[in-house]
Order: sequence, then C-alpha cells, then structure tokens
Amino acid sequence: MPTIWGRSGATVALVIIACAAGTAVAAPPEVPNGPSGLPLPRFASLKREPVNVRSGPTKDNDVKWVFTRSGLPVEIIAEYDNWRRIRDSDGAEGWVLHSLLAGRRTALISAPAKAVDDFVALRAAADKQSAVTARVQSGVIATVKRCGDNWCRITGQGYDGWIEQERLWGVYPGETVD
Repeated sequence: MPTIWGRSGATVALVIIACAAGTAVAAPPEVPNGPSGLPLPRFASLKREPVNVRSGPTKDNDVKWVFTRSGLPVEIIAEYDNWRRIRDSDGAEGWVLHSLLAGRRTALISAPAKAVDDFVALRAAADKQSAVTARVQSGVIATVKRCGDNWCRITGQGYDGWIEQERLWGVYPGETVD
C-alpha cells in the first residue's frame, strides 16, 4: 500500500511525535561557512590598491574592473579556495584573491536621499539630540569602531563621532560591531 505522507510527511510526523513526547528536536543544520570558516555574507575592506576584480575565481579569468581605493568596504558573498566573491556598494560583483582583503571594518558614508547637500552629521553620542562634532561628506570611507542600537562610532582623518547606522554602507542593519 503506498504511503500518503511521503518522506517529508514522515519527518513532520516524527517531529510532532517528538514534540508531544517532550523530546528536544535539533534544528536543521545551518548553511556552512566558506572554506575560511568565517560566516557568509560578511563585510571586509580592500587591503591595498590596486585590486583586480575578476569574472571568475582564477587568475585565468578576465579582469572586470580595478579598484583604486584602499580601505573601501566590500561584502564577501561567496568563497572558493583562496578566492572571495565580493559585492561593492553599487551592487557590482566579482572575484578577488583573499590576500587583497582585510578584516578591518570600514564603511562608506551615504547622505539621506532627500538631503539638500551630501554631508552627514556626526554626533558626540549615539543620540540625534547630541551635539554635532563634524559633518562628513557622502562617499567618505570611515573606520567602524563599534555599532549598537542602530548607531555606529566611526573615525577618520580629522573626525570621530557617532552616526546613524542607516547612513553607512559596510554595516548590516541592526548589526553589533565591537
């Protein structure tokens, strides 16, 4: 006689029986990390310049473009051997050697969409009512010191302050950085 539940139905039945019996059921395994053992996706920064971005994960693949700005934040979205597939702030993707990336957290400043100018206020504390310590232009690269409660402390040449996390590309929404 054929089963009416099939394989997945039997699994659901076992889970229901185990839960009813008070037995703990293990969650399905998480997606494994890349070969580096680090989580995917994650943010990193360009260690130096220039950085060739290739169409595939070998030196035999064509160079799609070249980054000429060290410290630029990139999002690592995949790994293959010593290669990392990255995404930049414009959404462009390609492959770079892992040795060209650093774990140092940086972010790009982005102005609000309806801003009259392209400057963003840095605050003395993580509070909109706090004193403005500097105004930083959109597109500036900042070092991310820490983030929490939707605010990040950033530093750079001549500035140090707090900025709303949504004004940064290089930090996930709600991410905590220590």
